[in-house]
Amino acid sequence: MPDHIAPQVAVIGGGPAGLMAAEVLVQAGMQVDVYDAMPSFGRKFLRAGIGGLNITHSEAYEAFCARYGERRPQLQALLDGLPPDALRSWVHGLGIETFIGSSGRVFPTQMKAAPLLRAWLHRLRGAGVRLHARHRWLGWDADDALLLASPNGEISIKPQATVLALGGASWPQLGSDGAWLPWLTQRGVGVAPLQPANCGFEVAWSAHLREKFAGASLKSVALTFTDAQGRTEQRQGEMVISAHGVEGSLIYAFSQRLREHINAHGSATFTLDLAPGRDAARVLAEVSHPRGSRSLSSHLQSRVGIAGVKAALLHEVLRKEQFADPATLAATIKALPVTVSAPRPVAEAISTAGGVRFDSLDQNLMLTAVPGVFVAGEMLDWEAPTGGYLLTACFASGRAAGAGLVKWLGNAPGSDRN
Repeated sequence: MPDHIAPQVAVIGGGPAGLMAAEVLVQAGMQVDVYDAMPSFGRKFLRAGIGGLNITHSEAYEAFCARYGERRPQLQALLDGLPPDALRSWVHGLGIETFIGSSGRVFPTQMKAAPLLRAWLHRLRGAGVRLHARHRWLGWDADDALLLASPNGEISIKPQATVLALGGASWPQLGSDGAWLPWLTQRGVGVAPLQPANCGFEVAWSAHLREKFAGASLKSVALTFTDAQGRTEQRQGEMVISAHGVEGSLIYAFSQRLREHINAHGSATFTLDLAPGRDAARVLAEVSHPRGSRSLSSHLQSRVGIAGVKAALLHEVLRKEQFADPATLAATIKALPVTVSAPRPVAEAISTAGGVRFDSLDQNLMLTAVPGVFVAGEMLDWEAPTGGYLLTACFASGRAAGAGLVKWLGNAPGSDRN
């Protein structure tokens, strides 16, 4: 390849993974075109920043990598190229300062995603990256060219290599709708079914609970779940009672295990400790205390702090006569069973599990069935909890895919084609 001709490469998807791949590629001297179906770039990235953009986490790297569970070996290989500290430095290079919150999560000082995205897009354009909004990928045409729906009709392009970073199937209104799945499977690419991750779950609440307490926050509760392998975990936090069931950060932390248990057994049951600050003996003593003329609800509120939605949950599982038995009442306060029957739809989830299997990729994230096509971000078969782990892995996989493409085209430093 003559030195003066820059390799032309395409990136499909303008989220964090795709833009990071584009940055690596343009820095390697390539002509990069990024295509996104939406009217503007980084729509889901901006949505993630509405409550404060959680970029990454400050915990020790060993613990950080452990958050990826069974996919740790594959994800750590990507994260080694852009670990959390390096990602923070990269953000600082865009002129955006960061801070570590009380939970260890890392945020930009302004807490918003928009300033970071604006600075990044400005830098990419300045480097020569061409950004094409409203260009939806439609798969490949009969000549193996990329087929795109553009504002001016369908177009075909045939770059020398491509990075696919189209996201999973959560928040489809922001661009990640999973439409790519059949186009890859038709090419012989192994894809694990897309499933909701960091999601809510359905519970058969009574009409009374749905009508009176949908949207109510459950604060200061501890959730305990034992999976089919006998592994038990307890975690304290907050969750929300919804009209459909349960959601919120505490539920999201258990979503993978709950979903897998439902897949295997049809349902999953966890318990809630409604009074985690009091041990079982103290709760029993408090509910056994004579209440005199006070109502049971007043008694529970004054002695154990149980009121509102917590009291309503007790009424979901206990019969009237069981409330009169202090041992049963105390035991239920400390371990109230909740049975979930299904995860909420993937379109409602924060993120997606499943995607392109790692055994369908080489070590550079290239599809072995479709040489010259690399995959990054949530299209890959992994999942992680919230807390900065999702974004960090998307950035790192985008970097790895870009570097893999550079290597494949023979433009890595030291190459005789560089």
